[in-house]
Amino acid sequence: MIVKRKPVRQEAMAKYAADVALSEQFDDLFAQARDAEQALRGAQAAGEPDASLHRLGKRLDEALTAVMRAAFAAERAQIGPRGYEDRIYRRKAMATSAVRTWTLEAQRLLTLRESHRLTGIVRLPRTPAA
Repeated sequence: MIVKRKPVRQEAMAKYAADVALSEQFDDLFAQARDAEQALRGAQAAGEPDASLHRLGKRLDEALTAVMRAAFAAERAQIGPRGYEDRIYRRKAMATSAVRTWTLEAQRLLTLRESHRLTGIVRLPRTPAA
């Protein structure tokens, strides 16, 4: 007896479509993150004031967050819509080389963002309340 697979629910298809749309922006978001990092490094080399470095550090953090989310979306999109519902299907797909590539990239970006949050954003001194 052959058992048919359950059809993928509309909710999973909607999540899949959203992830595909976000993953298509990966290259643009990566370029924005690279530009934000270059701006921060240039400001550091020029000896900019702390307020400027803080603003540029926050901008880089936002850019890294966006590109990291796009990488995780690309990972989920590579797995396919069935991966949102079927845990076994998702685990099997995670072992493929295409998905593994996106997983490694997303983890690398996550680590880079967390490292930047810990050491790369200049802390501004607190101003006393009036």
